[in-house]
Amino acid sequence: MSALALRSVSKTFATARGAAVAAVDAVSLDVADGELVALLGPSGCGKSTLLRLVAGFETVDSGTIALGGRQVSSAYAHVPPEERKVGIVFQSYALWPHMDVARNVGYALEVAGAPEATRRARIDGALATVGLAGYGERGTAELSGGQRQRVALARCLAMDPAVVLLDEPLANLDVHLRASMLEAFAEFHAATKATMLYVTHDQAEAMALADRIAVMEAGRVAQFATPRTLYREPASAAIGAFVGRGTILDAELLENGPAGATVELFGKRFAVRAPAARRPGPAKLCLRPEDLVPAADGFAARIHRAAYTGGFWDIDARAEAAPALVLRLTLPDTAAPEQGGRLTLALADGWVIP
Repeated sequence: MSALALRSVSKTFATARGAAVAAVDAVSLDVADGELVALLGPSGCGKSTLLRLVAGFETVDSGTIALGGRQVSSAYAHVPPEERKVGIVFQSYALWPHMDVARNVGYALEVAGAPEATRRARIDGALATVGLAGYGERGTAELSGGQRQRVALARCLAMDPAVVLLDEPLANLDVHLRASMLEAFAEFHAATKATMLYVTHDQAEAMALADRIAVMEAGRVAQFATPRTLYREPASAAIGAFVGRGTILDAELLENGPAGATVELFGKRFAVRAPAARRPGPAKLCLRPEDLVPAADGFAARIHRAAYTGGFWDIDARAEAAPALVLRLTLPDTAAPEQGGRLTLALADGWVIP
């Protein structure tokens, strides 16, 4: 049984002019018990609305949502948020400033009437899990942003939720704190085996944390797959370009069979990967930076930009046969590449868009 199951869920909002806009459009997802799924996409794609529907803050127009096999949303029935047993970590932390850390963590238990001994044990255990043992008597104003986010996580853990929902939880943190909190979220997930739905626009966060990622476009799930599959086998040119700094090129698929696929690009032939059902003909080819490599028998390109990123060079090049097209690749840390310098490039790999 799925911990979270969405079936053809849709939600429409009216604009200021009265027009209807589908924020979520016929989304179906299954999240397994203990799985961490990321909802990834740019602002306005519907990911936060979908999270609010799961939490119960919004009602669905059509479709159903079930938590642990129990239906909590449909066009005809709506279970309120407080009865869904979900924990939520907001971008803003949503901590009570007049309460100390311990009471923030245990407030939901207090409202529910849990005995004091039970509350204390759950609070202490939750704070220890997120690395804040001994912080219970501190005020929230005494904490750093990362510590406040850990308190929000501890509050979820103390509630023993069926599903933990995280809405852009790292958006308000600086770069160093983000790296630290990514580790904290990974440790939290490993320690609790909680089912988690994580909303983000940052693909690095999603790739680092998620078991699977649902890439959203215009209210729909464009692809739902593991991070490795999204990177190596994007389902569309838009996903290929969005995930992993992909370069999308026009190429000709010459053959595709059990022995592999061959494309023609800039007058040269290269072995690549393609879906088994993809027939020869004009194609879109997705290349990752590591797919382009210097080779004697390749196509000519010129270096347009070179940036040293520690251990290697991040290069933007332009093929002489298509100077308007930017090719992204990496080169090892040798002599500094010169702008305008000539390269001869071949393909070590590539993926033909289905």
